[in-house]
Amino acid sequence: MTILPVISEVRGRPVVAPMARPFTTASGSVPAAPLLLLDVITESGVVGHSYVFGYTPAMLPAMASIVRELAPELIGEPIAPTRRTQELQGRFRLLGMQGLLGMVVSGIDMALWDALGKLTDQPVAGLLGGEPVALRAYDSYGMVDPQRDERALRDSIESGFQAIKIKIGYPDAARDVAVVRWVREIIGPDIELMVDYNQSLNPPEACRRVERLREFDLYWVEEPVAAEDLAGHSSVRRATGARVQTGENWWFPRGFQAAIAASACDFAMFDIMKIGGFTGWMLAAGQAQAVSLPVSSHFFVEASAHAMAVTPTADWMEYLDLAGAILLDPCRPVDGHVTAAGPGLGITWNEKAIARYAV
Repeated sequence: MTILPVISEVRGRPVVAPMARPFTTASGSVPAAPLLLLDVITESGVVGHSYVFGYTPAMLPAMASIVRELAPELIGEPIAPTRRTQELQGRFRLLGMQGLLGMVVSGIDMALWDALGKLTDQPVAGLLGGEPVALRAYDSYGMVDPQRDERALRDSIESGFQAIKIKIGYPDAARDVAVVRWVREIIGPDIELMVDYNQSLNPPEACRRVERLREFDLYWVEEPVAAEDLAGHSSVRRATGARVQTGENWWFPRGFQAAIAASACDFAMFDIMKIGGFTGWMLAAGQAQAVSLPVSSHFFVEASAHAMAVTPTADWMEYLDLAGAILLDPCRPVDGHVTAAGPGLGITWNEKAIARYAV
């Protein structure tokens, strides 16, 4: 019987990493990636890595503090990801898993799976019963500018991407229409096009705007209303017939359960940092299969490629590089597809870059 090594240290290191393509949304801009890098160190010398995204640098000190507070709960325990995650969920049952705590717990879960993969010399996808496969990906843009972004969009298509996502939700609805029309003309009729409102509209305005986009053959309309407004998402679906995508802001599998009950969406988008790491993702993937909902990923391309490889209703990978600047071997698409690396998550820190971008 294999005895799992025990945890000797858990640490979180905040960085603000430059991005090859900073992005702007209807709800704010992300000029660089505020990341908390997580290391789970074992007595045997195996170290599990993962990272979580703070949205704004202002959240990084609080997230690092949570890691320090959780560390005593983990030190001396074996690297058994599901068991450790269940224990942390039980420990904070009264508080709940929403917010920064849930993000950090999910990140620890990912790091534990990474450590287990390194221990066994397997990719995490293999530990979950599958194997790395080439997954179709869409190239994910923010709000695009016709003067600035035409060459980049053409480069995306020429590199093999078969789908593009852009963010809209401009103050003027006519601007939404003009930008979507321009992008459709650039990429042509055979490339899938998705739009993301980033929760910027109320349901009546969402219905009005989505109707005006009908001619552009959109693959999905993402988060047209506030993420927690499940009834609003459902009403947009019913009123417009548009295929609605949401899910990146669901907290753990029960958040997905509520969306299913509300008939909120045609697609599910799992954020591995909010769905509960790999442990939560696998539970949610079973729910998606049971109701035949296609699943796409949100951010975290390195980890999501493993999770999507074992998701029965896998649809699209989102390709948006948050961490490439602090990795020795960043995950890069090949002919519009992303394949998981290993062992573990295939993550190796670039320590010189981390020192440069540390905050």
